[in-house]
Amino acid sequence: MIGCDCPVCRSDDPRDNRTRPSIYLELDDDRRVLVDTTPDLRTQALRHDLRRVDAILYTHAHVDHVMGLDEVRRFNVLSGTPMPIFGDAPTLASIQRAFSYIFHPAAPRGGGVPDLRLWTIGGGPFCLGRQEVVPVPIQHGPWSILGFRLGRFAYLTDCNGIPEASLARLDGLDTLVLDALRHRPHPTHFNLAQATAMARRIGARRTWFTHIAHELGHAETCASLPDGMALAHDGLVVEVA
Repeated sequence: MIGCDCPVCRSDDPRDNRTRPSIYLELDDDRRVLVDTTPDLRTQALRHDLRRVDAILYTHAHVDHVMGLDEVRRFNVLSGTPMPIFGDAPTLASIQRAFSYIFHPAAPRGGGVPDLRLWTIGGGPFCLGRQEVVPVPIQHGPWSILGFRLGRFAYLTDCNGIPEASLARLDGLDTLVLDALRHRPHPTHFNLAQATAMARRIGARRTWFTHIAHELGHAETCASLPDGMALAHDGLVVEVA
């Protein structure tokens, strides 16, 4: 946190040094999928040696989830192909407004701006290669945004409510990643107690909490959580059967 000297911000535990939330999926057919393009995308890609992205899924169009989009041009250069990006209609419309220079008919390609192909997500499942992706509508304060389920894995960041119809899409999970911002209540995010209660209700074998504010120290918080639940951290690698 800028200008903060709290114990978490001054911690020497690397798990307390957090960039904005995003995940990188390696699918069974070797397809590599990025979920959201944070303002930290360049740092994240260099730190974790990401050299390939085959598609991007967007949860929503808030700044902390989209503002690294310009860095996608490097993946265009590495692959020599356009980048398919998937989001619901409001998200793609917001991206087109925020990055109007990318979509201008006269915009230069070949490294000047990202070369993107937009695909609108509807209400039902769709496929990335051989992998079925199930959109999971969730509430982020007044906004309806998307989480995603792939097989027995689900990613639900930025939420403070999950409709009953969406809970029905979350049966039988092995691994859940769920928003848990801090201890105090927040108008658009689950706090830790709410997230823990929701994780118990969903019943995944493992739950990792994400979108963590600086009030939650990694070691102390994890020690207080029920078995099978923990804070995620930058660089965490999870395998899902």
